[in-house]
Amino acid sequence: MKYFRQAALTTALALGSSAAMACEVTVGVVMELTGPAGVYGQAGAKSIEMAFRDLNEAGGVIDGCDLVTDTRDSQSQGNVAVDQATQLVNIKDVPVIIGGIISSVSVPILTSVTAPAMVVQVSPASSSPTLTQLGREGKTGGYFFRTITSDALQGVAAAKYARDSGLDNLAIIHVNNDFGVNLMREFSAAFEAMGGTITSITPYNENQPNYGSEVTAALGDDPEALYLISYPVDGATIARAWVSQGGPQKYLLNDGMNSTDFIEAVGAKFLEGAFGTSSGTTETDSTKYFYANYEEFSGGIAPSAPAADRSYDAGAIVGLAIAKAGVAEADAIRDAIRAVVDPAGEPIFAGAEEFRKALALIAEGKPIKYEGVIGPVAFDEVGDISGPFRLWKIEGGEVVTTGQMTTEQVSEAMTAMAQ
Repeated sequence: MKYFRQAALTTALALGSSAAMACEVTVGVVMELTGPAGVYGQAGAKSIEMAFRDLNEAGGVIDGCDLVTDTRDSQSQGNVAVDQATQLVNIKDVPVIIGGIISSVSVPILTSVTAPAMVVQVSPASSSPTLTQLGREGKTGGYFFRTITSDALQGVAAAKYARDSGLDNLAIIHVNNDFGVNLMREFSAAFEAMGGTITSITPYNENQPNYGSEVTAALGDDPEALYLISYPVDGATIARAWVSQGGPQKYLLNDGMNSTDFIEAVGAKFLEGAFGTSSGTTETDSTKYFYANYEEFSGGIAPSAPAADRSYDAGAIVGLAIAKAGVAEADAIRDAIRAVVDPAGEPIFAGAEEFRKALALIAEGKPIKYEGVIGPVAFDEVGDISGPFRLWKIEGGEVVTTGQMTTEQVSEAMTAMAQ
């Protein structure tokens, strides 16, 4: 098969033994290793490597072949991501691409590369509602999946958290890309439906040395707080400008901003009490395993780093799906992805020991249900998942979980908005 790469490991020696052979199944990975979202991509890439290591230690896939990654840096730019994904598909013939992290990378990969080529794409952290819409319009061919909830839900969760925390009005500064625009729209509609007031909405373009004019515009109507929809690097530049111009030190932050890099760059004392939302987890044995082992494997990245947990799940689901498919071909892998999270299957958790059990069940033709680091996973018809939201605050320079908003609570809020 064209997706296999075989390499001789040893040659026949004096005793005339047969040459031992080892095979590899290559999965493409396009991650934001540098640029504004670099901290997410670095964590995500390590998580995928960890999942593949665990699967390889469990015995590998398709007659014991090792899973390996061909990892490319999108530089947090859509055009670079498309170029890298094109090389992976057209030259390396990969049947699957994991990535990107941010929606402004994942969307162009999907529309320009994976969907037209009918190659599976799994994003660990791209939350734009645009991806849902593309699926509903039949433009993904069923080849796209993601292990994060849509911003259509996160916007409602963030608005409810803000209102429950006593915020009556705020300004919004958001990154001017697919992710930022969609989250801003979903949040604004929900916040206003819940009785809040948006004093101003200010977009910004990425990678600028200074955002003083954007901050000045946002402060014009005297907001009591700032909702900053950003990434750690640009977000820190904006927050410092906000502080220097005397903006109120009350912040609501999006999921990717629960970053130690962001906190250190701004200064913990200026962010004390800032709060935000992230896609949450329902603790399983996979969660415990990941939190106990990831930091050592990754060389010091915290298991709570944005995108780390759900990237492990993306890697585990892809690897198990390849084993279930029995061939490294995109159509078979696409169909097998839902099969490895079968609600009627034997529960399987993270780690080599659990994966060994999973591979044995697959070999016997029995169903499995991978329950991930983020909790049990179930994909809908367009490859989306649902789940809880983590509520957090910055206290003493650390991100501290303060609670969880369930899927049911978000649904209730959405129902109330519609009435």
